[in-house]
Amino acid sequence: MSAQNAQKTIFATPQDAETAFYDALERADLEALMAVWAEDEEIVCIQPGGPRLTGYASVRETWRRIFESGQRLTVVLSQPIVMQGMLVSVHSLCEQVGLRGGEAGQTAPLLATNVYVRGALGWRLLLHHASPAPPESMNQIPKTLH
Repeated sequence: MSAQNAQKTIFATPQDAETAFYDALERADLEALMAVWAEDEEIVCIQPGGPRLTGYASVRETWRRIFESGQRLTVVLSQPIVMQGMLVSVHSLCEQVGLRGGEAGQTAPLLATNVYVRGALGWRLLLHHASPAPPESMNQIPKTLH
């Protein structure tokens, strides 16, 4: 095992990876956040209202700029829908994103899709896509498709 692999956290479940992603996001910890991502040039990240970023370097740079701004985010997740197979897990979530220390109730409702893949080092994030959501959509109960 290489020294780099020895230092990598192994996420046993997609939920472990997701928890680590949002924890690192709230702490503005770039290294911990990027440790969740697959080390693959095919990774994709779309921030609300932003362009589609592909590749590890582009994704890392956008998060570096966000964290460098000094603003710290809080994220409350709700209404998870998880579709999981042996090697891929797709999570659809509602995010309430606010600024730490900001006014109470001042949050942006977002809809997010996270796709995780399972590899030799456990589960890793392959795609994160977040977009603005109409506030009323945050209160809707998801319907089950049969």
